[in-house]
Amino acid sequence: MSLRDQLNTLLPSILPSSPFDSIKGTELIRLLKLNLQGNYSDASLRYHFSIISCDPYSAIAKVEKGQGYYRREDLLPPLSHAQEMIAWKQGRLEELGSESVSIDAALLRVRKFRAVVTRYYELNGRFPFLIRKPFEENSTLGNLWRYPDLVLVDWEMGETVEEEIELNPVTLRLKQSLGIPPFRLCASRLRLTPSLNSYREDFFQTLSVSQWAQGGELIYAGAIQDEALADGLRKLSATFGLGVCSFGLSAEVLDELPSPAHILSSHPKETEAIMTKLEIQRIGITQTRPNLDWSTIASMRAEYEEIDQLMIWISDCMEKGTACPFKID
Repeated sequence: MSLRDQLNTLLPSILPSSPFDSIKGTELIRLLKLNLQGNYSDASLRYHFSIISCDPYSAIAKVEKGQGYYRREDLLPPLSHAQEMIAWKQGRLEELGSESVSIDAALLRVRKFRAVVTRYYELNGRFPFLIRKPFEENSTLGNLWRYPDLVLVDWEMGETVEEEIELNPVTLRLKQSLGIPPFRLCASRLRLTPSLNSYREDFFQTLSVSQWAQGGELIYAGAIQDEALADGLRKLSATFGLGVCSFGLSAEVLDELPSPAHILSSHPKETEAIMTKLEIQRIGITQTRPNLDWSTIASMRAEYEEIDQLMIWISDCMEKGTACPFKID
């Protein structure tokens, strides 16, 4: 049996499941040599660790920005294949299994994460707009590559007053006369679990759904601990200008959070307690474009009322001279 085959057999039973309990290379080599057949040098073993840790199907993963190793396994089924509102008959939830309890639990995590992201950006002076209609039952799967989960509106000037921004009227008129938007739209895709198996799909879906906007961002709930995964995302981000970040929320933490409605309406102290659970990890920075693709926006507005509501909300803010959070009637 080759060394690689032996490692693939032995590593799952030796490696810890959590990156927080990762094992150093020296200790891992010591434990492996107790069972390895053949005389392999430490350098040879370390070389194999580096090579196979980049393989998404191997058991070993290297900690991002660290020296330890752990067992690679998704904490949740890859929900890049499970949209909350896509009809189950379209096959997007098949990887969750047939038990309704597991499906309900996974989808509740999706809703909680969406609420946390919304509240986080509201507190940080950005204006989130959630999009759901394109993913309802009987919607085409092509919508996954056309519409984002979330649009973040960033106003470029003004004075912040609580959750609103008073826009500078002179600058607003000047930009309007020059045809320059006084805001930036960042189209975002939300995902629960970062995975070496599916990150390319996540990334290029996000890139696709953000082409009409001035920028895009892939936002993960779970921490990006796998070094190979982080490097892959970092290279794609640098090449295509797409932002990538993680909120550092594990499945267990999401399960402990209150209901989505409670997260969105919680009192300041409760909100602060929720925000302390976040461990924001920035992998790539969003590179913004100066202009919007108005022809694509017009097409999207004609297809779904929500996109029309987004643009009407932005227009109302400009007319009033005050940027305020979107409120559902």
